[in-house]
Amino acid sequence: MDKVLFTKDNIDNLLFQLAKEYKKINRKNTPAEIVIIGGAAIVSKYGFRASTTDIDSLIFASSSMKDAINTVGDKNGLPTGWINEEFRKTSSYTEKIRQYSKHYKLFANILEARMLPSEYDVAMKLASLRPYKYDMSDAVGIIKSENITREQIEKAVVDFYGGFENLSHPAEAKKLLDSIFSAHNLDELYDSTRTSESDNRVILKDIDDNYPKLLNEGNLASVLEAAKRKKDNKSN
Repeated sequence: MDKVLFTKDNIDNLLFQLAKEYKKINRKNTPAEIVIIGGAAIVSKYGFRASTTDIDSLIFASSSMKDAINTVGDKNGLPTGWINEEFRKTSSYTEKIRQYSKHYKLFANILEARMLPSEYDVAMKLASLRPYKYDMSDAVGIIKSENITREQIEKAVVDFYGGFENLSHPAEAKKLLDSIFSAHNLDELYDSTRTSESDNRVILKDIDDNYPKLLNEGNLASVLEAAKRKKDNKSN
């Protein structure tokens, strides 16, 4: 199956379908809530990314929501996990996401979609900061798009994680903010950061093609760094 790309338009359409299906299955008319984060939230709210490959979310609903998700997925030819709660296992997850989320849209009068304010989107990107994803360029893009201050972002990091010292890469997170807020041209910084991330993904794909059993979620960053050092040494 070709990889499905979710855009602002089809995310809203799928959420509307999901709300209608949930309403049909769930005869008690129990309201449901979905907090959308990550790439799907960025695609929906900002103009610098056109698509994402899944919809990271927190769902608060009756058990019939799972059936509704599967039905909508089957009708639209979507892969299992098109609505993805696996991010609960990642370093950016915090139980405070729901608390700080804000109303986005109400679908079919039963499903409320919620999203985070911009500074909390950036805080989650700083908590992830994976060089082989789009965390860094997303942080640049959000700050470029929105009128948010460094102080707001730092407060969001404290609200979500207790402070920078609790992030996986605190020094790198602060360094990224330094580079963003001192940049003379955020468009250029966004483009160069995005290019670097795309290059990293190509390097990892080449490694995976040649050594299919080598990569796992725990060693991606270290293998990437070693491959880049080796490449730099060859070019010097």
